[in-house]
Amino acid sequence: MDEELRSHLDFAAEENRRRGMTVEEARAKALRDFGGVTQVRERVRMREGVLWVEQLRRDVEFGLRQLRRSPGFAVTAILTLAVGLGANTAVFSLINGLLLRPLPVPHGEELSVLRMTRTDMPDAMYSFSEPLFRELEERHDVFRDVAGFAGRDLQVRSSAGNVRVPGAIISGEYFDALETPPLLGRWLTSGDDPARGASEGSSVVIGEDFWRTWFHGAPDVVGKPITIANTPFTVVGVMPRRFFGADPTGRPQIYVPLAAEPVIDAPYKMNGEYQSWWLRVMVRRKPGVSQEQADAWLTAATRSLMDEAGRANAKWAKEGTAAHLLFFAEEGSRGFTELRAMFRKPLVAVFSLCGAMLLLACLNLASLLMARAAARERELATRLALGASRGRLIRQLLVESMLTALLGTCAGLMAAPLVSHALVAMLLGRSSTLVLDTSFDARVFAFVAASVALSTLLVGLIPALRATSHTLSEQIKSGSHAHTAQTRKRLTPALLMGAEVAVALVLVFGAGLLATSLARLYRIGLGFEPQGVVNLSIDMGKQARDGQALMNWYRDYAEAASHLPGVRSMSLADMTPMGGSSWISTLRTPWSGGDREMYENRVSPEFLATMRIPMLAGRDFRWNDTMASGRKVILSQTAAEYLFPGRTAVGQTVVEEKKSYEVIGVVGDIRYATLQEGARAEAYMPITQDEDKKPSYTAVIGAAGDPGVAGVAARSLAMKMAPEIPAPEITTMNEDLDASIASERMMAFLAVFFAGCALLVTGIGLYGTLAYGTARRTSEIGIRIALGAQRARVLRLIFLENAWIVAAGSLVGLAVALAASRALGSLLYGTSVRDPWVLVGSVGVLAVIASAASLLPAARAARIEPMAALREQ
Repeated sequence: MDEELRSHLDFAAEENRRRGMTVEEARAKALRDFGGVTQVRERVRMREGVLWVEQLRRDVEFGLRQLRRSPGFAVTAILTLAVGLGANTAVFSLINGLLLRPLPVPHGEELSVLRMTRTDMPDAMYSFSEPLFRELEERHDVFRDVAGFAGRDLQVRSSAGNVRVPGAIISGEYFDALETPPLLGRWLTSGDDPARGASEGSSVVIGEDFWRTWFHGAPDVVGKPITIANTPFTVVGVMPRRFFGADPTGRPQIYVPLAAEPVIDAPYKMNGEYQSWWLRVMVRRKPGVSQEQADAWLTAATRSLMDEAGRANAKWAKEGTAAHLLFFAEEGSRGFTELRAMFRKPLVAVFSLCGAMLLLACLNLASLLMARAAARERELATRLALGASRGRLIRQLLVESMLTALLGTCAGLMAAPLVSHALVAMLLGRSSTLVLDTSFDARVFAFVAASVALSTLLVGLIPALRATSHTLSEQIKSGSHAHTAQTRKRLTPALLMGAEVAVALVLVFGAGLLATSLARLYRIGLGFEPQGVVNLSIDMGKQARDGQALMNWYRDYAEAASHLPGVRSMSLADMTPMGGSSWISTLRTPWSGGDREMYENRVSPEFLATMRIPMLAGRDFRWNDTMASGRKVILSQTAAEYLFPGRTAVGQTVVEEKKSYEVIGVVGDIRYATLQEGARAEAYMPITQDEDKKPSYTAVIGAAGDPGVAGVAARSLAMKMAPEIPAPEITTMNEDLDASIASERMMAFLAVFFAGCALLVTGIGLYGTLAYGTARRTSEIGIRIALGAQRARVLRLIFLENAWIVAAGSLVGLAVALAASRALGSLLYGTSVRDPWVLVGSVGVLAVIASAASLLPAARAARIEPMAALREQ
């Protein structure tokens, strides 16, 4: 190329010499006519597609040098973006794991999850009874495979006794539907799951982790025995670690056929029970059958399915028909988990907060870059004079912004896994069986790449366009001093800062609403005292005692545990408040106006004292309140008012179906199922009158000191008195309380964190922008002071430049916050979306931060010495 250019210039110079010019004149005219040699060379190389790579490399090197020259700005920018991008990545990985990630099975797009609707239940049901599932299993009109499944904690016998192992009860077509080949052996098939039940010696499939830990990875594991629920089973296959079934939050280690359910759930039984809704159903559609076709077929076939399934129970079929029960199919490539419905709205709300935080960070950096770019106007003018195009300068400035975004992303990515794991722990609590995979995959990396690209444009495009928007002659003549004196050229930074203030106010207001809602949840009266209460779940379903012998064991255990060091009181309960389980029964009296629904719980003596539930009338249960002394019941205050309006309840009789109970006490109301739910009617019945042969209860322990110490001591005692049972799980009532409002806690925690970051970022932005602008107006301020301007007037002048921006941004932010807060209405408790105290507090906090950020540059400007400023001019 150089030779060709020289030849062209030599030919042009020779032509000029022939016209009578001297050698010097001919050469100079040839160069003038040709134009810039370097620019021509670059244009040619650009057309050949080589120069842009070299230019990009130089832009990256130059951008890194610029960041090194301003380490304070670089650290601020990187950390600001790290907070925004890291939080977005962490929350998106959580959303991806729960809502988006498909099951790791072949042809997942062919899977569907079945659900049903009933007029007597507002929400869709995803649970089916076993008789109804068996009827579905026989229908293969549009389905190739119909699979039923349910998670279970299995009692597996080891050399040290029975231990809990996470497992799943599955139907015969489960593995066929999921199409994942076993690592060793074979699947469970329909032959392992006869509809009429299984005998002892059933087959099971185990997971790879269980195989390696329990059987030490023995290659001959197929055919080995394993004892589950005191019943021998045979291992017929091992599934690979990557397979976890149809529930993305479950990690079963043992898969047991559905026909063995009576053995697994003994002494209870779900199979054959029409009113037991417990099985999830997933289907694989036949090739060529769409989701819509499967859904239409199910809707049309609902009546016939109910008729066939109800042949042995006409009453059940009639109830289903009366409730207008309908079946539907929905997309099932992502499997089914109850957590998806529970946390969908909170996660979307949190992700919106993350997006607002990222927008705020980008607006803040754009404002700082715009102020910083004003000091580079001479540099940019010089580069334009040397032949650089405006597009070339914009690209170079965008590369600098991209480097900042990339470095911020790298910093955010290092923290994102820790944040996502903390959020998972907050959502799942201390559950030992639930797992939420938040690892990075292609979707997360695509989201990160899109976030970097968007951040680059938001951060760098406006400053780059504004910095290169003036003509070369204008920049050379005016330089940097006259530029900021023009009000119209300060409009864009003001708009950006106003938008930043508005977004910050939206975040602060949203955080205020969520935090206020959470605080009110914690302050509501529970009706009981959770502090110092420990729950110990005791599973007695597979040991040898039953009936009165088992009740004697419970009595002996409660007596012995009550004398343990650090134990204030000791009791037993079928279900504990905020524990996630409930049972609703119907009681009636001649004055109740019919059946009244209320929670039912079976408790031992001292339960009310342990929970500090006040006794309003009557007495507590005693261990001698057996069937021989007549059925007893204690009512909550609301239940007593429902059943005996205007009357004394103690000594009266209530009826449940055909059973009569004597009311021996009335106690205070408690919040039982959730904190959001008001106090409901509740009936307490004594465990000494439980008709189940092998009931399992939770030991409720009131600790006088450290709850952990009391819980460990009570667990050791239970294992000593019944060494054949699995080790009881220990939780505290406060942990159950936190778990019941996991989504509210997560939202409030993140919202407050983002609000704090928003205030910090906004303060930095306001301070930095005003400080840059004030520094560039040093000469102007010095002249004002030299001409007699009072320093207080100068301070007020500078301060008001930010004050009107904050005021305008706050007005816009209030309007946006009030409009956006409607989306939070369903997530708040006892808090209006227009709470005036939250509004005033949000504006007040933002005003304090803005004032502090504005006063510092204003005070510095008021201290400027006129002579020093004029010397700078």
